[in-house]
Amino acid sequence: MGHPLGAGGGERRGGESRRPYGRARRFIRALPPLIIAGGIVFDLLTPPEYTAAPLFSAAPLIAAPFFSTLTTLLTGIAAVLASVGLHLYNGTADEIPTLTETLTVLTVSALALLVSRVVRRSGERLASARVIAETAQKAVLPTPAERIGGLQCAARYEAAQADAFIGGDLFAVQDTPYGVRLVVGDVRGKGMEAVEAVAVVIGAFREAAEQERSLEGVAQRLERALTREGTRRDGLDAVEGFTTAVLAEIPRGDGNGTFDGFVRVVNRGHPSPLILYADGRLDTLEPTEPALPLGMGDLAAWPDRAEGRPYPPGATLLFYTDGLSEARNAAGVFYDPGERLAGRIFPGPEELLDALVDDVRRHTGGGTTDDMALLALARPATGQPERRRTMPVVPPGGPGHRP
Repeated sequence: MGHPLGAGGGERRGGESRRPYGRARRFIRALPPLIIAGGIVFDLLTPPEYTAAPLFSAAPLIAAPFFSTLTTLLTGIAAVLASVGLHLYNGTADEIPTLTETLTVLTVSALALLVSRVVRRSGERLASARVIAETAQKAVLPTPAERIGGLQCAARYEAAQADAFIGGDLFAVQDTPYGVRLVVGDVRGKGMEAVEAVAVVIGAFREAAEQERSLEGVAQRLERALTREGTRRDGLDAVEGFTTAVLAEIPRGDGNGTFDGFVRVVNRGHPSPLILYADGRLDTLEPTEPALPLGMGDLAAWPDRAEGRPYPPGATLLFYTDGLSEARNAAGVFYDPGERLAGRIFPGPEELLDALVDDVRRHTGGGTTDDMALLALARPATGQPERRRTMPVVPPGGPGHRP
């Protein structure tokens, strides 16, 4: 398996991947003064007919996109003073070419200030747009509670580092009269339109989960909600508005909160969830028959069928979006959560997701190209405390270890 899955490894690898960028930033910060110093040395060591004006002009232009307006101004002043000072030193301050070179450096420095202002304002607008989008996303996608209906719950939303847009990954968990119900999905597209579609799905799920007697009925309510949204938004066809999703239900066996020992799943074109058992075994909850994503009901008609799978005490359900399974390393190899997690034992869902996020970062070298949503639900074993002692994984050589 290469690197063993464990907490903290991703941070080390992420630090290693960030070191080249840190060195590059330090080099860029030192470049403007180095250019000015180089221009001074060049002017002093060459005959009078050679000029360092191009180097003095380049310094503020290089500073403009990377530094603040004040730093760019100081760099321009330093370049102009260096140009004037050298001409005074050489005794050529009253010559026409000297005036031309000084005006050139002064003009380029003023242009660099303008460039700096434009870059700063563009960055502020982009940051403002991202804050608005992220705030809207958090409003429609709140973090679930740690305990829901007697189950331990943990969720993560990892935004792609290389992508400037907000994605359409979603999750929701709800304690209902029919048991604990959840949905994990991925709306096609990014940006505010994706956030709007996420709000439609989450809103429909919240209502349907409380009212529908069957999980199949919940899926059909989501289908109809997306169909209405496609009709309302002119020009949005089914293919553009589809949502892959997996819905699950952990029913209660009686009125005192105990569970029947199984989970029902409806999968609409989404990556199959995993179930991790207390002894380190792992199963993939593959659907018997593949189904089209939500929002594509016009292309085919078939009844949804919830499939029941064992969910014993001590087991953990893991749901995720394709940002996890399609994360690639430098060689183009996809991340395989089943292979990476098999044989591993985690004390709780929080530790599972922490280790999983670190391992994905380690696999990809510190970043991904798609957003990633993760949801883990653990069914406590009889007599298990609310929270077990935190530990990353079973040490090598211990129970469940697999080389």
